[in-house]
Amino acid sequence: MKREDVNLADFEPIDSPCKLICSVDKESDRCFGCGRSRDEIARWTLYTKEERDDILSQLPERMPPLEEKLAERRKRRRVNRRSKPRREA
Repeated sequence: MKREDVNLADFEPIDSPCKLICSVDKESDRCFGCGRSRDEIARWTLYTKEERDDILSQLPERMPPLEEKLAERRKRRRVNRRSKPRREA
């Protein structure tokens, strides 16, 4: 099939939970933005609608621990070093 022969209007759009955060927790292997695993993200367009719906139904329970971990990570990372008083030499 040639590229010119493909009509994009014939394809059904695929819903994605992606929030463009795209940072994966090393321990759980889940994305902090959407809650999917690396494998689920990579295979998303290959899944059937039923398989994607099944994954989407699991995401609400996956997100709270990830959101908590991300908030802790951000607290540790956001240290304003300039606000500390400088020592006089």
